Amino acid sequence: MISQDSIEALKARLDVVDVVGSYVELKKAGANFKAPCPFHDEKTASFVVSPAKQIYHCFGCGAGGDSIKFVMEYEKLTYPEAIEKLAGSYNFTLTYTDNKQNKPRSQLMEKLNEWYQNLLSHNQTAMSYLRERGIYESSIEKFGLGYAPKSHETINYLQSQQFNIREAIEFGVVGHDAERRQTFARFIERITFPIYSANGSIVGFGGRTITGHSAKYVNSPETKYFNKSRLLYAYNIAKQAIYKKAEIIITEGYLDVIMLHQAGFDNAVATLGTALTTEHLPMLRKGTPRIIMAYDGDKAGRAAALKASKLLSASGFNGGVVVFEGGLDPADMVKEGRVNELSNIFHSPKPFIEFVLDELLSLYDLRDPKAKESCMAEGISYLKTLSPILQEEYKTYLASRLGGLGVSPSLVKITNQTNSSQKELVQKNTHRDVWELSLVKTILERPEFIESVLDVIEPSMLQFHSREFSLALENKTDAPELMAILVDEKIRALQTAEELNSELLTFLTRFYDRELKKINTASNISFEQKAFYIRKYRGKIAQLKRGVLVRFEA
Repeated sequence: MISQDSIEALKARLDVVDVVGSYVELKKAGANFKAPCPFHDEKTASFVVSPAKQIYHCFGCGAGGDSIKFVMEYEKLTYPEAIEKLAGSYNFTLTYTDNKQNKPRSQLMEKLNEWYQNLLSHNQTAMSYLRERGIYESSIEKFGLGYAPKSHETINYLQSQQFNIREAIEFGVVGHDAERRQTFARFIERITFPIYSANGSIVGFGGRTITGHSAKYVNSPETKYFNKSRLLYAYNIAKQAIYKKAEIIITEGYLDVIMLHQAGFDNAVATLGTALTTEHLPMLRKGTPRIIMAYDGDKAGRAAALKASKLLSASGFNGGVVVFEGGLDPADMVKEGRVNELSNIFHSPKPFIEFVLDELLSLYDLRDPKAKESCMAEGISYLKTLSPILQEEYKTYLASRLGGLGVSPSLVKITNQTNSSQKELVQKNTHRDVWELSLVKTILERPEFIESVLDVIEPSMLQFHSREFSLALENKTDAPELMAILVDEKIRALQTAEELNSELLTFLTRFYDRELKKINTASNISFEQKAFYIRKYRGKIAQLKRGVLVRFEA
């Protein structure tokens, strides 16, 4: 058991605003912070976090407690599990009443990083690459850069330091191929970039090949310590500057961040090989900074900037986008000494909303009246995700840029009737509605499940959200309906194949039971047809009750 003294010492270190704020977007409200409650559906924020009392309380559902209770409820953990998770996040060593468990928090990641750093200083190829990119030795030290050697060397080092290989697998620095019964290092002949949690513990690595491997960059896999959708590279280094300047620069690469810091832009961070997600938003809320997205001007960079801008503008963030054209990136500009130019660029980014509308306009041939009509419809769909004031303001902006002399702003009609009814539908969902939304979110977040789902379900089988289901199958993640589902943290995606199969069995049993009832009461088909369908649906229901998923037949 964890000793009570140890628990009290951990509690003294925890900050309830920091803990809750890493899961939920908090907004300042006087001396406290408020947010929509994560434990029940509500239209107005009744969830309050008190830094003075170090507690949270929801005046809607009554949920409340301290930091440990929040983590228990949010992550569905036991009391000891929540304590151990928080201790790991805060680099705190717990003590146990059973002396066998009284060992300090593993130093595997820190020791491995020290070893990588030492290897880098003796590897001329890696050091030459970094010097060519313009990186100072002081930056190598500041960001803890290292070098990962051949796989067997890393395995041998860990074993020589008495680290358990199973533990290394849990941290994601070692992998295991069950079929070949082989253990291997995940970072091989790469420059390494340690990735820290917001509280200062190393939780993963990024790696850049210097031997021409097809994967130029790799990151640690998802582990219980490392969630790339919640972390930003170098946030631990940049956070004080972010708070002081009330501004954060988000780039696409590790080297961009390092070079920007060298040039004095010490509020720069980077996403970890993934697009900006809703899980990043709580971290971005801290200090309410202006957000500057600094992305490459290639097709992939512009698409990522468009997606991020839609998310951030719909979530009420202030800031804009800087797109680097001509194959340049921030690191290149710093190396070329164009620091003043960079400063001017960051000072005047294109606001998120204008960027989104201009990007949408660029996707259409506005000389074609039908294309112009489609563009206007897509622009209106986006504007509906914004506040009424911003909708009215940017309605004129959209109209004026629709080619030629533009169109009359009066033709850009924005009504929130559909949006309101959709919100009401979600608020007043039956269990079945919630299940359908969950299915849509599942195939959006876990596309590997699509084939299994399509084997047994097609859009018309959904009673309430067949349109959203169809859009998700077409991967139209920019559609407002899907953006609303992705942003809504109350809609849970199914995580495992077993969980998906279980839910599909329940849904299909109810679906075919409804179809059977329709056939029994149908008066517009012959007796032979009715008998055929009754046998067919009863057979499907019997299979489903035995746990066998039945294939969909048109």
